[in-house]
Amino acid sequence: MQVSAANTELLSEAECWNNLHSVGLGRLATGAKGMVDIFPVNYLVHDGAILFRSAPGTKLVNLTAAPAVAFEADGFDGRWHWSVVIHGRATRLSEEADIVESGVMKLVSWSSAPKYNYVRITPTDITGIRIDRFVFPRTSLAG
Repeated sequence: MQVSAANTELLSEAECWNNLHSVGLGRLATGAKGMVDIFPVNYLVHDGAILFRSAPGTKLVNLTAAPAVAFEADGFDGRWHWSVVIHGRATRLSEEADIVESGVMKLVSWSSAPKYNYVRITPTDITGIRIDRFVFPRTSLAG
């Protein structure tokens, strides 16, 4: 573990994946037509990839036009706040065997909209940090 600031540590790849397993909501950043959009997505981790369901719309249009994406999830474990960022390539799952085996069909979404499109993010890199909430910098906004 490397220290990047007084209260911040870089996470190993294994720690990043462990943290991603502990929550089920993240943010997907897509880019198309010179714009970046960010979408909250309920997700699961399976075989070193992020999987989510999607209804038709901007998210799928963007992924088709520009499959390079960023994904972020964060959380808090009582002492540490953490954030994990994945860069990767999003692809729609089309083979029924892949969809069933991944478990993504059982993923519960916050939205009640029907979501019959299944997407896998295959990472090209993964990075993460954790911030110790009990170690504060000497300066603050309060002065």
